[in-house]
Amino acid sequence: MWVKVAFCGFLSLFYNSEVGVCVFRGVQYINMDAKGRMAVPAKHRGALVSDDCPQLIVTVDPTTPLCLRVYPMPTWEAFEEKLQAAPLNAAARQVKRIIIGSATELELDANGRICLPAALRESAGLEKKLALVGQGDKFELWSEDAWQEERRQAMESANSGKQVLPEEFANLVL
Repeated sequence: MWVKVAFCGFLSLFYNSEVGVCVFRGVQYINMDAKGRMAVPAKHRGALVSDDCPQLIVTVDPTTPLCLRVYPMPTWEAFEEKLQAAPLNAAARQVKRIIIGSATELELDANGRICLPAALRESAGLEKKLALVGQGDKFELWSEDAWQEERRQAMESANSGKQVLPEEFANLVL
């Protein structure tokens, strides 16, 4: 049973009460100050953090260097458990090093902001204007320019008739 708990503009948040999972959708444009602080939109604060679990995790995306991943702690813990259970070959160790080694636990300040560490900001090329992009169980955080370019390339590819959907999605009806 999906219960709608918030909606605003292009960004909506749903909570599946059966499995206790938030679903983040849409894009929201936000600003980051010179100290690396960005306000988490008020409508998402309760889903990203709670009194029982006030931390969230921000880490790199090893497949998309120009974005960061922002996880609610319960989602991160489940993801990290899967990472830890991966086979111990060289490729898996390398991915684990990058994702877990870059993971940073953050808490909201009194104004609902998080302070992104300089190393993470630099690795994703984040400056003042950001795009917070819902990805179901987490957010991606992009510079606004990088997000617009990613979106433009995807739309250009779709409009050119090139196959956009991977084979795994062949049965989806859009």
